[in-house]
Amino acid sequence: MAKTESNLINMVLALLIITLVAGGTLGMVYKVTKEPIATAKLAKQKAAIESVVPGFDNNPTDETYELTSAEGYQLEVFPCKKGSELLGVAISSKTMKGFSGEIKLMVGLKPDGSIINYSVLEHKETPGLGSKMQEWFNSTEKPSQSVLGKNPGADNLTVSKDGGDVDAITAATISSRAFLDAITIAYNTYTKEGGQK
Repeated sequence: MAKTESNLINMVLALLIITLVAGGTLGMVYKVTKEPIATAKLAKQKAAIESVVPGFDNNPTDETYELTSAEGYQLEVFPCKKGSELLGVAISSKTMKGFSGEIKLMVGLKPDGSIINYSVLEHKETPGLGSKMQEWFNSTEKPSQSVLGKNPGADNLTVSKDGGDVDAITAATISSRAFLDAITIAYNTYTKEGGQK
């Protein structure tokens, strides 16, 4: 068998074939996984809404609207109603102040702005430290940790180290500050940007 001469044209052709095969494979994988990923994302969003504002009988995603926070974030607001009564809103909030960057939450607020519940949607915080956000800030045994029932307009929702009313996660003060920032962004955006619909 004759050895193919290595020249620029052969190398470019081989690279082009490899690129086309890799690109085609990636395109197929994207096409196959696009729908299941979107379905899983919607299911996660629905579960988060149900956990932060329980008891509604409408479909909050049908009445969703967006508000822009003072920080420039687009926040989705999901009105949760029982009959015609507004039980509260679920707001997808975020902050970029986490120890490892972005933190996304779903925050449930009563019409008066009090926190019903929250759900951590995404974060990249340190496992075992900042990742404790989901459990730490809703402790019924330690009210100084909990944000549930508090109103960011009346309560100082900053960490106690900064003079606030909330105990930070042990060894994760930056993550705690970021979590509370995302809660405050949701509250401020809803109450100050005309979100009460």
